[in-house]
Amino acid sequence: MVKDKAPKKQHLIHYANGPSLEEINGTIEVPKGRGFWKTLFMYSGPGALVAVGYMDPGNWSTSITGGQNFEYLLMSVILMSSLIAMLLQYMAAKLGIVSQMDLAQAIRARTSKTLGYVLWILTELAIMATDIAEVIGAAIALYLLFHIPLVYAVFITVFDVLLLLLLTKVGFRKIEAIVVCLILVILFIFVYEVALSNPDFGAIFKGLIPTGQTFSGTDHVNGSTPLTGALGIIGATVMPHNLYLHSAVSQTRKVDHSDQEDVARTVRFTTWDSNIQLSFAFVVNSLLLIMGVAVFKTGAVKDPSFFGLFQALSNSSMLSNGLLIAVAKSGILSVLFAVALLASGQNSTITGTLTGQVIMEGFIHMKMPLWLRRLVTRLISVIPVLICVAMTSGQTAIRQHEALNTLMNNSQVFLAFALPFSMLPLLMMTDNPKEMGDRFKNTMWVKILGWISVLGLTFLNMKGLPDNIASFFGNNPSASELSLAHTIAYVIIAGIILLLIWTIYDMWSSRNKMPKRFETTEEHYDESKSEN
Repeated sequence: MVKDKAPKKQHLIHYANGPSLEEINGTIEVPKGRGFWKTLFMYSGPGALVAVGYMDPGNWSTSITGGQNFEYLLMSVILMSSLIAMLLQYMAAKLGIVSQMDLAQAIRARTSKTLGYVLWILTELAIMATDIAEVIGAAIALYLLFHIPLVYAVFITVFDVLLLLLLTKVGFRKIEAIVVCLILVILFIFVYEVALSNPDFGAIFKGLIPTGQTFSGTDHVNGSTPLTGALGIIGATVMPHNLYLHSAVSQTRKVDHSDQEDVARTVRFTTWDSNIQLSFAFVVNSLLLIMGVAVFKTGAVKDPSFFGLFQALSNSSMLSNGLLIAVAKSGILSVLFAVALLASGQNSTITGTLTGQVIMEGFIHMKMPLWLRRLVTRLISVIPVLICVAMTSGQTAIRQHEALNTLMNNSQVFLAFALPFSMLPLLMMTDNPKEMGDRFKNTMWVKILGWISVLGLTFLNMKGLPDNIASFFGNNPSASELSLAHTIAYVIIAGIILLLIWTIYDMWSSRNKMPKRFETTEEHYDESKSEN
């Protein structure tokens, strides 16, 4: 009698090439034959996890500052960014549901191993850049609410890994519910604060229509132009990691892939969920911009960081409405602002960690426990924050605040690098009938709008890159520093274009091949390493 082989001991970091987020993939049953609203409720959740990325601390500064500088002019940019986000997230969710592969797995299956590693590193940098904004936002919230010194507050953010450990024990459906609750907390706080300010609704709706001034590069206000404000909002809104995340969490519902009607139903309700949640994100970002206009007197807040905004909400001389001034004296406005900031950072913790697992498994077939991944990435992310705090410790409070705000904004530059490498492959794969089938491939209108959005976002991100690089030299860079910034930016742009050509070539070459979804054994991996 031949004895069965003993199961291999699972290492802390090990090979993985199975279904996306395997522990939760297809685990949520959706009963059939229910009414529209009951069915939508069962599919609701993944969209909330995605929407979190569109209202994280990185969005706050750009939206509020845009309102302070240009009043309601940039409302149209928030609207356009949200509509583009809905289109891209629809395609990402559809890819995951139909192909049963997340975006990272699908790209890796159609590209070389070397390119897979390059794209993994690029995407990891983008996630860590987002994590820096979360560290800063959460640390400042702890400082403002509990007066914890910033250095200690930064270290405390590392321990959100304990929150993640707790959440992994409660079930994915409960995680979705917690995220929705935190979104509602943020939404309620900003609705309350904006309602008190009695904004000009006529001007708000007028601002939703773009004009020639919306992308003007000549009208300077406080050292910024509408173009730089628009690029900041776009860069902070449409982020690559959300596409990877949505293509994975859209697979948490159980689907009978032998039944096209069941697949179509899942795509339809997942799209409804995504669009509803992203509409909430649009409202939150709009409220942030409206706060910049209606809550504060135009130009009254000289410190645009979270510290300055917190102080402004408790300083009646900086507010623009009598009722608002009365409420501000109680301190409730500033406390609610800090609570919303903390909720935003914690929401992003959950989604950022899940995304990190998706791209690590998808691109390089490596897996580690969620808590370990969170601990490693968070420890790396706190380093630049601690350096920033240490370097400005002997300077004025406003200078320290500005330095942290600049670090947060500059960290978003990496998002511009990584975004095209998620958008273009996503569009190519969902356009391809061989990948998606005739029923689920992009329609002509989706294809046209998709290419306009992808090429437009890529162009705008590249156009804004020289100014983003220049901002690393401070608010008033010298002529030589500007020249150096532009040189660095053009070298980076050339590198991005070459890498895009490589990615498109690999994917175009494999367009007529149907790659295997995944192999689950380490033996196959060992045999195929030399082939790739």
